[in-house]
Amino acid sequence: MRAIILAAGRGLRLQLPEDQQLPKCLLRFDRMSLLERHLHMLRSAGIDDVVLALGFRHELVEAELNRLGWQPPPEIVLNERFDLGSVLTVHTVGAALTRGGSVLLMDADVLYDERIMSALTAGDQAVNRLLIDRTFEAGDEPVKLCVRDGVPIELRKQLPPDLQFDTIGESVGFFRFDHAGARRLAALVAGYVASDRAHLPHEEAVRDLLQERSQIFEVTDVTGSPWIEIDYSEDVARANADVLPLLQPLSALRK
Repeated sequence: MRAIILAAGRGLRLQLPEDQQLPKCLLRFDRMSLLERHLHMLRSAGIDDVVLALGFRHELVEAELNRLGWQPPPEIVLNERFDLGSVLTVHTVGAALTRGGSVLLMDADVLYDERIMSALTAGDQAVNRLLIDRTFEAGDEPVKLCVRDGVPIELRKQLPPDLQFDTIGESVGFFRFDHAGARRLAALVAGYVASDRAHLPHEEAVRDLLQERSQIFEVTDVTGSPWIEIDYSEDVARANADVLPLLQPLSALRK
């Protein structure tokens, strides 16, 4: 299994002074960067094949990897146009999506419990999987995942008013694809870039994959497992105050 971590963006919504802006994967919680936490989580799950999609101030991320001395070192792929949408970032790692085996596609700016990783990676490798948290704040910011009769039918921040579903929750920013699902996602993303839609979030391409019904997806409920996506300065405060104290100690560090 391969993990692709998307860490190319600027994190402008944190509203930091320009000289303090840095890739969000370098934000530290309890003296550990989000990047280091990701790597430990993946190692605990038996995953050492890691691809980092970088862009904004990528040299800072590379310096963090050098500081960690992580082995084997993650493969680094650069998106020179990181100012555009994450669809383009996923397109830049198209080779990693399609080279074989199952793939995890993960946002870098998430502080999460090890139980989230276990839910994502458990079981047969030949599976497409989404994670849903049924407790979420209403509004336009969360990416909502809607399920009807066990099948995911919608993945968007703003939902059609007449959408019929029996379960709704927030999509955790992690996806799992089998080989066929990853190849099809790569093709969809390439189509976005070719049609001048590279500015869009990559969830739009995942949504297309859900709605074309070419692949079968599982939906795993992680309600109750602590996690938070870091978008705003308020999220940093909540992560420190409300999420960090609830996280299980990393098993890779307990060994």
